[in-house]
Amino acid sequence: MMKPGLRRAVLLLATVAAVGLTARLGFWQLDRAAQKLALQAAIEAQQQRPALSAEELAVAPAEAALQVHRQVRLRGQWLHEHTVFLDNRTMNGRVGFFVLTPLQLQGRPQALLVQRGWVPRDALERSRVPALSRPAGPVELRGRLALAPSSLYQFDGASEGVIRQNLTAADFAAEIGRPLLPLTVLQLEPTLPPETDVLLRAWPAPDFGLHKHYGYAFQWFALCALLLGLYVWFQTIRPRLQARRHSERPAG
Repeated sequence: MMKPGLRRAVLLLATVAAVGLTARLGFWQLDRAAQKLALQAAIEAQQQRPALSAEELAVAPAEAALQVHRQVRLRGQWLHEHTVFLDNRTMNGRVGFFVLTPLQLQGRPQALLVQRGWVPRDALERSRVPALSRPAGPVELRGRLALAPSSLYQFDGASEGVIRQNLTAADFAAEIGRPLLPLTVLQLEPTLPPETDVLLRAWPAPDFGLHKHYGYAFQWFALCALLLGLYVWFQTIRPRLQARRHSERPAG
């Protein structure tokens, strides 16, 4: 059987280790939140920079990555025959399609994939896509550079046709036989009259999970305080209270 002195020493060491670990994890979560805040500030600063023109868009992926989140003002012509509907995409809590159409840039040989907006899915016929206006001639577009839409789980046969699950610029360029720039554009304003534009463009702001990190930090610090409080209670306060009650008990 462990001696009382040794048991107290082991309990003290275990408590110090647990308190140190939980406090370290709490500060680590705060550090992660600080990193996310810095990233959010960098993205907001990027969005406030002057809008890029078509001539300034990078071709190399490494250079294009530095232009993500920049505003753009472009002029070109829609390649309507290559429009794709990305399935199982949500906006404002509803499931539907992201509509992607290449824009042939004016004055450049490359085209650029544009995330034109969101449309709801037909509740009765999943394979039916909405009829969209197909204006001819050049259009002027204001948007924000972005990476390709996030990839979802893809079933066999979901990588071709008008309705797809995922789409990347490199693969799509080889498919349509046209050079595509490595980024996409989130369209911010309609290029059609309001009465003919059925696309929704409530693009969500990037979610950095700050509340999650603060919540985890609170939990770790609370556990740290609980462990420390339990040790002080059982090893210091409670024994003293018991000793005082014992000394105050009448003899006999």
